[in-house]
Amino acid sequence: MDVSQQASERIVVGIDGSAASSRALAWALRQAALTGGTVEAVQAWEVPAAYGTGMMVIPNADEFEAAAKDTLARTVDQVAGNDPGVPVEQHVVAGHPAKALIGAAEGAALLVVGSRGHGGFVGTLVGSVSQYCVSHATCPVVVVREDD
Repeated sequence: MDVSQQASERIVVGIDGSAASSRALAWALRQAALTGGTVEAVQAWEVPAAYGTGMMVIPNADEFEAAAKDTLARTVDQVAGNDPGVPVEQHVVAGHPAKALIGAAEGAALLVVGSRGHGGFVGTLVGSVSQYCVSHATCPVVVVREDD
C-alpha cells in the first residue's frame, strides 16, 4: 500500500472515558483492520466553566491535561490491548471536544464518535458533540450507538 492510500484511511475516534467512546474505539479498530487504515484516538479537554472566566490564571490546568492523557491511555489500553492489529496514535487536545474532533478529522477518511459521552443529558439519543460532528465534519461520521 502506498503512503497516499494509507493516509486516506486514517480514522479519527473521539475518546472521553465513557462506555460509548470505548465502543466507538472498538468499532474504529475493526474498521481500520478491514481497510488497512490507522486509528487516531483523540481526547479533548478544557477547563470547566465553573472555574471562572478565561481572564483568570488557572494554576492547575496541567492537571486537566494530565487527567485527559490518563483517560485516553487507559481507554486505548482497555479496548485495544497490547496488540490492536492496527497502528493507534493517541492525541490530547485542549479545547471543546466537538471542535477539537472536527479539527483532528481534517483530511481523515472517517470520524467515529459515541452516541453520548460524559456530560450529556441522560436519555438523549445523540449527544451534543456527536450532533456537532455530524453537522460540521468534512469527512463521513459514524455515530456508534449505546447498547441497551
